[in-house]
Amino acid sequence: MKESIKDLSSISLNHLKGVAAKQCERLAKLGIYNIQDLLLHLPLRYEDRTFQVSLGALAVGMECVVEGEIELSEVITARKRMLVCRLSDGTGSIDLRFFNYYPNQKNQLARGVRVRCFSEVRRGRNRLEMIHPEFTVIHDKSAPLCQSSLTPVYPTTEGLRQLSLRQLVGQALKIANSSNLRELIAPDLLATMNLPAMPLLDAIAFIHNPPATVDQMLLAEGQHPCQQRLVLEELLAHQLTMLKLRVENQSHGAYPLPPSQKILNSFLNDLTFTPTKAQLRVNQEISQDIKKSHPMMRLVQGDVGSGKTLVAAMAAIQALGCDKQVALMAPTELLAEQHAENFSQWMVPLGFNVVWLSGKVTGKARKLALEAIASGEAKMIVGTHALFQEAVKFESLALIIVDEQHRFGVHQRLALREKGSQDGVYPHQLIMTATPIPRTLAMSAYADLDCSIIDELPPGRTPVTTVAMSDARRQDVIDRVKNTCLQQKRQVYWVCTLIEESENLQCQAAEDTHRQLSEQLTNLSVGLVHGRMKSPEKMQIMQQFKAGEIDVLVATTVIEVGVDVPNASLMVIENSERLGLAQLHQLRGRVGRGSTASHCVLFYHPPLSHHGKQRIAALRDSNDGFLIAEKDLELRGPGEVLGTRQTGTAEFKIADLYQHRKLLPKASKLATKLHQRHPELVALLIERWLGEKEEFAKV
Repeated sequence: MKESIKDLSSISLNHLKGVAAKQCERLAKLGIYNIQDLLLHLPLRYEDRTFQVSLGALAVGMECVVEGEIELSEVITARKRMLVCRLSDGTGSIDLRFFNYYPNQKNQLARGVRVRCFSEVRRGRNRLEMIHPEFTVIHDKSAPLCQSSLTPVYPTTEGLRQLSLRQLVGQALKIANSSNLRELIAPDLLATMNLPAMPLLDAIAFIHNPPATVDQMLLAEGQHPCQQRLVLEELLAHQLTMLKLRVENQSHGAYPLPPSQKILNSFLNDLTFTPTKAQLRVNQEISQDIKKSHPMMRLVQGDVGSGKTLVAAMAAIQALGCDKQVALMAPTELLAEQHAENFSQWMVPLGFNVVWLSGKVTGKARKLALEAIASGEAKMIVGTHALFQEAVKFESLALIIVDEQHRFGVHQRLALREKGSQDGVYPHQLIMTATPIPRTLAMSAYADLDCSIIDELPPGRTPVTTVAMSDARRQDVIDRVKNTCLQQKRQVYWVCTLIEESENLQCQAAEDTHRQLSEQLTNLSVGLVHGRMKSPEKMQIMQQFKAGEIDVLVATTVIEVGVDVPNASLMVIENSERLGLAQLHQLRGRVGRGSTASHCVLFYHPPLSHHGKQRIAALRDSNDGFLIAEKDLELRGPGEVLGTRQTGTAEFKIADLYQHRKLLPKASKLATKLHQRHPELVALLIERWLGEKEEFAKV
């Protein structure tokens, strides 16, 4: 009797030969807990071991199968012991070098033994060599020369060898063949989408062992029909998760927040500028949402400088006018403080108390802030991730605004949402990003959200001219800084990135640069701001720069978002090759905020990699954040673009959101049809492809 899909997913790994408790622990690190998980642990790439190369025809860089007889086998003691064997086949010879060899390996690879090896060919001291090749001792000369299919290379973890994974997958495929891997997409549904109704198991078996005759280019690009069949089902599972979240969200209650036109008009009349048509349109979309009795889930995208903060303020006024609380969460202390300052200027004259909270607000000030939030005296609360700490209790939180959402982890955003829930009533959520999200990603990662786009910049903005220069031309740029400040009476940002992952090293680089520029620009005021400074000190420096008291501001990437100084017309970015396109575009967006022609200089340390050249070319050629985001997705992948590499939201087993973007609309339509016609299959599909990761999407 064939086993059902439930049985397959519940067959423990202990049923496989060679899997004990330790091996189960290793497999669990890869998210593999049962036979179905193992079947869906798909190869990253393939090695072609379907042909053999004679030793005399080898060249450096080749990755191939070779065969020959061991001519010499010896243990060499250099800095560490290693086993070195010389392999010959009559046409030439190569060294096999093993740095970590096991006790019996020297006997296995004794003189006169015939061996078949696979690895990359490298240049050695005396001849070509292979480092730690996979090898097989040939006992039977009639054994087939090569493998008949491509060899899969799987994602793995410490202590789990590729050979072990291949053997385990082979066993899992045999179990699957004798059972019934349930088809969860009806053939008629596939037909309506003009997609091949290929059995899932056939596609899985092919992906694990593609024949030697396969079009390897098609396989490498993820476009083989068998890959497409699996990709479609995985994308469908993700779409169903988002659809499920949308339906769940609609079932929750929320405070209806009718607009107060009188307060809004008072706010708009006090502004020194007129909102753009795009800002007013997006505000209207938000206003319609938060009037309803279920929670709004809306993403607002807008390019750098498009005025998302004003849109957030108008949404906040609608909630505050209903005597409810609003929380605005920003990713950095600097941005949170700037928001607190702006919202205080806007909201206090309207009669709303603004409180700001971050990790650096301590002692009595923190106690007073927490009391004001809990009592409801504080209506507009602005802060960093400190907002969702356990000590923070809201009295009537009705609207959450998350700025630069991709900078927060999934659990952080979920925690703030849960903190605002009371008796089944959830706050409305407004999620903002100045990093435009490619449509491809938005359809996948944010399919549970309604999306608004501010597609218009305020009048008077000038496009920024971008140039790339080798850091050897540093003095030329310093001379340009002098001219900008002394002749044009403009201001300059000088951003030190150094190593993106280390704030300490960034700060050190900024301090060194500040000292050097201060020595060379004696007629100018050179300021410094970085993440290790105390908040009051940072704010003081920023205020001085805004007021024109500082000519050149040396900074780390803390100034990436939210800083608005219209008189700044030159941006210099060090080590630009180390940053992603979206971050470079954000930094560049700090200039070009006035009517003066603005410029951005991208310093790089040669030689530039191929990707580095592509990134800089994309930035030079366009000021359009959406085009730049598409290029960023192509070059870096979804995990980096979404800022979710550490959270798992953008991880897929086989789908690639850039390669398979044409399948996304089909998966989206299919998800709607499946949800309507076969709701009983939704949970099974989600469990098959996402398992425990489904919780990550609830943001």
